[in-house]
Amino acid sequence: MTITPSIKREYLSKLASQGKRADNRKFGDYRPIKIEIGYIPKAEGSARVKIGNTQVVAGVKMDLGDPYPDTPDSGVMTTAAEMIPMASPDFESGPPREDAIELARVVDRGIRESEIIEVEKLCIVPGEKIWMIFIDIHIIDYDGNLFDAASLASLAALMTANVPIQRIKPMLEKLQERYPEIGNYLKEHPDNYTLPLREPPISCTSAKFGNVIVMDPSLDEEEIAEARLTVATDEKGDIRAMQKGLNGSFTVDEIKKVIKASIDNGKKIREELYKIVGK
Repeated sequence: MTITPSIKREYLSKLASQGKRADNRKFGDYRPIKIEIGYIPKAEGSARVKIGNTQVVAGVKMDLGDPYPDTPDSGVMTTAAEMIPMASPDFESGPPREDAIELARVVDRGIRESEIIEVEKLCIVPGEKIWMIFIDIHIIDYDGNLFDAASLASLAALMTANVPIQRIKPMLEKLQERYPEIGNYLKEHPDNYTLPLREPPISCTSAKFGNVIVMDPSLDEEEIAEARLTVATDEKGDIRAMQKGLNGSFTVDEIKKVIKASIDNGKKIREELYKIVGK
């Protein structure tokens, strides 16, 4: 792991004490955000997101599967993240590391707890066959704040995804001999259709070092951070998920300020997302 030089820590801390950041942003400001959809043609939905120099690609694939016993009439979603070595000298090839697992879980929680996916509409035969959604996140370039970039890329991919009826139709027709109910499903959905979704949550991440809290931390700021807090809020400003990271702590007042800043930035980011996906 890269060791943060003490001179960098002192420099950033001194700037922060003067109310400044190395890239001249205010403490509550985000870097420029760019969203590109349809990045992977063979995926059901995909997107590339850049926040500053951080770049993340997310793809959505769907397949038939068996439901969980406790949710026999609901679709299933899983999320995985891969940190490829070319994205950062700290990333290594091989099985997912703890930080990749944490990233996938934070993104998954924000999507799952907000119930953006109408999983009840992804049931084909109750108790027998449902749609499974796989979200794959790939880190292309790491310059801080992977949580927000990965979450935003996943949302853009989901919001542009289509349920692949045509690709799976031969399999469905074959299964129809065993499950006649599939015939009704195919009559209702003869062709690919938009993945049924509700309003998306937006994740906003803050980092604390010294007595300062900054939104959308850059890589240098992350390297000296003592605590991190990611807050996912919906269009009403309600909290849908929270994830605290690192060993430091936040006071109650600091958490309230972070939530307020997350709601404010979330509204702006949601507007940018809607512009791209056409909502």
